[in-house]
Amino acid sequence: MSRTSQKNISVELREQEAEGIYSNLALISHSSSEFIIDFARLMPGTPKARIHARIVMTPQNFKNLERAIAENISKYEVQFGTIKVSGQTASNIDFEQPVIEDQKKIH
Repeated sequence: MSRTSQKNISVELREQEAEGIYSNLALISHSSSEFIIDFARLMPGTPKARIHARIVMTPQNFKNLERAIAENISKYEVQFGTIKVSGQTASNIDFEQPVIEDQKKIH
């Protein structure tokens, strides 16, 4: 018989991080050993986005994040209704790799 033990994890949220960072653009790239999510802000009328945060995760943790996001979207939509995404369908999203200035190449 296998037992699953649940650990309590203490999480610290400092004041600076508690403010949050607004992002309206996420760029996701990966290598064989990691996923990278760059959170950027694209301002209207400006052709250049600025990255404000970068998160690097293992493939396993990224998959867990994907599941947690899907679960939370489902809960949100049950409580508040379907999230409508205007103007974006799979056929009109640009999937090309973005050009990021001053980025070290990751292999």
